[in-house]
Amino acid sequence: MARKTTDEDEDLLNDLGVDTESQDQGSYSAREQRIIAGFEEIERFVKESGRLPSHGEDKDIFERLYAARLEQIRCSQECRDALRERDPQGLLGDEAPEVTSRVMEEPGDEELLAELTEDGSGEDITKLTHVRPWQEIKAAEEVASRNSCRDFEEFRPIFEKVQEELDSGDRKTIPFADNADVNQDDLFILHGQKLYVAECGEPFVSDYGRPDRRLRVIYDNGTESDLLVRSLQRGLNKDKASRRITAPDLGPLFSAESSEEDLPSGFVYIVRSKSDHPFIAENRTVIHKIGVTGASDVKKRLANAKKDPTFLLADVEMVGEVKLSNINRVKLEALLHRFFAEARLDLVLKDRFGEEIVPREWFVVPLPIIEEALEKLIDGTIAKCRYDAKTAKIIEIERT
Repeated sequence: MARKTTDEDEDLLNDLGVDTESQDQGSYSAREQRIIAGFEEIERFVKESGRLPSHGEDKDIFERLYAARLEQIRCSQECRDALRERDPQGLLGDEAPEVTSRVMEEPGDEELLAELTEDGSGEDITKLTHVRPWQEIKAAEEVASRNSCRDFEEFRPIFEKVQEELDSGDRKTIPFADNADVNQDDLFILHGQKLYVAECGEPFVSDYGRPDRRLRVIYDNGTESDLLVRSLQRGLNKDKASRRITAPDLGPLFSAESSEEDLPSGFVYIVRSKSDHPFIAENRTVIHKIGVTGASDVKKRLANAKKDPTFLLADVEMVGEVKLSNINRVKLEALLHRFFAEARLDLVLKDRFGEEIVPREWFVVPLPIIEEALEKLIDGTIAKCRYDAKTAKIIEIERT
């Protein structure tokens, strides 16, 4: 049987600093319970977002509600007394602030909740049918507040030309690769609208330690928004129908529909020569052949390399391979060779019959640079870059 607590026990507990008063929910009045429940919602917001709720029409309705509620709580001595021992995050502050016009300008709980109902009647929030919870809105923050684009006439020709090039086949749309790069002048289709990345701000590190930057995004309906790169990436990732609009030079390479020249699947392969030619042997690690084949097994394509002038009449070592779908082999290979043309291997060899061989598919380019070019090819940004053989770097083409 449980031992009954005596007065001496309670005195001892008090001496030890143990609170012997019951703090169960039943000890609070209905109003105090409502105050506590409302404050706990604010605490959850702060814990999940890492910041205090704030005002503003660009904020979602729940954050505005929490911001208004927190200000009212801070200014109410009754609320501060009810919550004084329930504020581990220090949200109440040391002293009650003076009531300002700002508090009066922002609607209270009831007015904000009324905005959430379909008829503005302020009915019980549990009856809402068209309002997403705050967590879902947070996850989809790429749906940002848009403003009218005052200088849209400067951008209208861009969208008109892009549409003409899409209609003519000079441009194509390809799926957006998860978290792919977003750069200035990129074009995308998001939720059925074309958008253009007009400006990229300076890079910075977010509160979560991740690199990011602010974008100015123009939409084809004459609006614009101020988005973070990661917000736009999340939006494109979540929209299963989102697309990247390729640059004109890439249009013929990828298609949603196969043509006679397309390969259902193929490989871009990179090989090094095992030739004992003095120049090749000395620079073997930076001399590569870049080719495209439709063979299911690239190694079979390379089996007889030492008998093939294309492979410098020597065995080769494959050092890179990328599988692609629905590609035009001829045009893809031509684009890659044109991109690295400045670094083409300048060498003349002779076969066993004394005939001269001039390599056309071999380049003096480090392997990481070729891999970077393939990444830009896939995400549609290679047309905005060029290869500088002097610095052995891929650099962005300067805008004129």
